[in-house]
Amino acid sequence: MFTKAIENAAGFTRAIHSISRNYGSTVIQPGAATLFFVNADGWALTCGHVVRQLLASDKIMANRQAFANELNDQRGEKKERVLLRELEKKYNCSKNEIFEQRNSFVNCVDGTIDAEWKSHSCLDIALIHFRNFSQLHCDSFPTFAANGDGLKQGKFLCRLGFPFAEFSNYAYDDIADTINWTDMGQQYTPCFPIEGMVTRYVRHADQINCFEMSTPGLRGQSGGPAFDTDGVIWGMQFATNHLDLDFDVNQEVLRCGSKKRVTSNAFLHVGLCIHVNALKSFMKEHGVHFQEA
Repeated sequence: MFTKAIENAAGFTRAIHSISRNYGSTVIQPGAATLFFVNADGWALTCGHVVRQLLASDKIMANRQAFANELNDQRGEKKERVLLRELEKKYNCSKNEIFEQRNSFVNCVDGTIDAEWKSHSCLDIALIHFRNFSQLHCDSFPTFAANGDGLKQGKFLCRLGFPFAEFSNYAYDDIADTINWTDMGQQYTPCFPIEGMVTRYVRHADQINCFEMSTPGLRGQSGGPAFDTDGVIWGMQFATNHLDLDFDVNQEVLRCGSKKRVTSNAFLHVGLCIHVNALKSFMKEHGVHFQEA
């Protein structure tokens, strides 16, 4: 049903890989998000919360560097343990806080990443503009629905993104006490499609800016396109809502020859997407060229 449309969308949809670790830990936590290019000038759409996470990485790394610099500068002036406790408090270093985080735009551009960001004032939309690249690794671009009013309840759409962080090209360097990308391991995460029916509209300021789908958007798919069987873009995945079904279960069942009590609280997980009209309006506001069906 969506075979050709998925192949088409995969041509302009890209992953953002992230690795992080908490303070005092050597365990690396991988994560992923999604963006999709809209033109050959290096403009791409993603979610506002994805951009905020990327910007937070800069603050995290700056905080880590300041902590390390002050620790090195003051060594020998106080007892090591006392100095460490003081700096941990000053720089908010705890086992529950991310201490180091690095990001990678996978198969996007050649050269040093030079990007600017533009975030919507109230909707979860952001534009990323890759600049001064030597080559853009994308030669096909999406077509957006010309009339968003054609998005009705019951319409089936597919979303594409990178919800399962299966890349493994990272490692902890115990000598430098840092995490980094490596040339070893798997560099890519397979894209993952998920289909669903448009169920309801979501209004904001008396306008339909979002819509709901009958299946969840998965973690890592935020910023991915939502398209029909012809590959036409109708929205962008940004969140998942959890609807209480009021089907609470407290029941005794038979498992492997023994009785067992099962309790469960059922929820319906529905995906939320930014409406195509809102996406196009935001791109027009910033003079970003795009194609319409």
